[in-house]
Formats: sequence, structure tokens, C-alpha cells
Amino acid sequence: MEHTVKSFLMIGQSNMAGRGYLHEVKPIVNERIVMLRNGRWQMMAEPINCDRSVAGISLAASFAEAWCHEYKEGQIGLIPCAEGGSEIDEWDVGNALYNHAISEARFAMKNSQLTGILWHQGESDGMGGKHEKYYEKLHRIMQGFRKELDAPNLPIIIGGLGDFLGRSGFGKNCTEYTLINQKLKQFAFENDNCYFVDASGLTCNPDGIHINAVSQRKFGLRYFEAFYRKQHILEPLTNEDEKLLILEARAHTKAEKIFLLSMQMALGHISYRDFEARMAQTLE
Repeated sequence: MEHTVKSFLMIGQSNMAGRGYLHEVKPIVNERIVMLRNGRWQMMAEPINCDRSVAGISLAASFAEAWCHEYKEGQIGLIPCAEGGSEIDEWDVGNALYNHAISEARFAMKNSQLTGILWHQGESDGMGGKHEKYYEKLHRIMQGFRKELDAPNLPIIIGGLGDFLGRSGFGKNCTEYTLINQKLKQFAFENDNCYFVDASGLTCNPDGIHINAVSQRKFGLRYFEAFYRKQHILEPLTNEDEKLLILEARAHTKAEKIFLLSMQMALGHISYRDFEARMAQTLE
């Protein structure tokens, strides 16, 4: 049976979960983008991957918006399973994070078509020589996902680590990020249906380790380009700012406007009276 929801598994650590500040970008609201939460597909709202109370903007929303811009029918479903601070060993076959992601993916596959894996991880392994065994660990993990989900050709999109690492804040100790990037790139180059996405030019929050909101939006565009073109993205896309503006310029549907108003009212950003007035205008 052909499912109308094409789902993507989000796995890795905090830069996949997202730590971009919510107030720094325009929200993405699209009734064709749904996320798995509490066993249901719900209209996506950020943060998508609530692994921590500080979760924020990730690359997944702009990836999904770009998907909708290219594919005019159906829905895209996001399966959030990333865990901030996790080392690759925690994702090994049979460990808790791996098992949880398998469980969520299988649940999602009951009413969606699993279409890809989005992976971003490595900051926690960018020190102490951990890069030496990174490739074999990543290979075992991804082979495990494809085997257990009965999806031997499932596309895997792998993002590189930002070149702002190793300098300041929480990212200061990640001095071997270039060596991790070599392993990530090697894996993507040597395995079928695996595509590497370069993080060059992306910028971080003041903490020195987390990709900021605007750069997460750009990263999502690169991830989608890799998925759609079935090719590695080894440099920033041309006109990334313009591409983001095109996505942001999409007119909202009535359902999306109601969703936004309901969220603004529930968060106390507008009064109930304002909510009623704006709802009346929306429903005219």
C-alpha cells in the first residue's frame, strides 16, 4: 500500500535535535509537515525533537519545507529520536537510543513510508582519538537500521560538523572534528545511498557548539538537496538566503493560520479577545 506520509528518522545528538533560538527565525508552519508525538502524527511545531527543555530550531523543519516545495502532494513525517550529548557508542546496535529509534520508526511505518534517515552526530566523539573507530561503529549502526527496518536501500543523509568547533565555549574541546568529518565523508562515499552534507560556513550560538537558528535553516536546505539530488553536498548552496526567503513567502492555508493563532493565544502572546477577533477574520 502506498502511504501518503513519507517519514524521515531524525537521529544523532543535539545539533540534530536542534538548539537554535526559536525567536531568531520565522516559524515554519505547514499542514503537510507532521511530526510523531504521543503515538500520533501532529502538525509540526518547533521544537520538534524535545530531548531537553532547551530544544529549539533544528535542520528538520526547513528540510521538510523544501520537500513540500518540491513535492506537491502527500505529507512528510518527522520521527524525532535525537539525544543531546550522546556519543556514538550510545547509538550502537542493541543500546537504548538505537532500540528507541527502531521502535519509533517501526511504529511510524504502520501508517507511513519510511523514506530516509537524517543523521548528525560526532561532537561528543571529536576528542581523545575516538575518531579512529568511528567509521566501523557508524557502519554497524546504519547497517543495523537498514536490516532491522527491512530497508536495505534506505537513503541516509549525513551532516558534517561545523568548522566553528574547537575554538570556544562548550565546543572548545572538540579539537578533532575535522577527523570525524573525514570518517563521516568516507562512510557516505563508500556506501550506497548515503550522502554527505558539508557544514562549512554555518555559524553557532554563543556556546561555541550548537548551530544557530538561521544556519540550521540553511543546513536543512543542504540536507534536502542531498536527498533530492542523490548526491553529496560538498559546499554551501548558491543563494541559500534567497531560497529561505522563497520558502518563508509561502502563503499560509486557513488551517495553518488557525494553528498559529491557537498557539499564540495558548502561549499568552495574544489575548483571548484578540484570538477571537483574528479567528473571525480568518474564517471570513
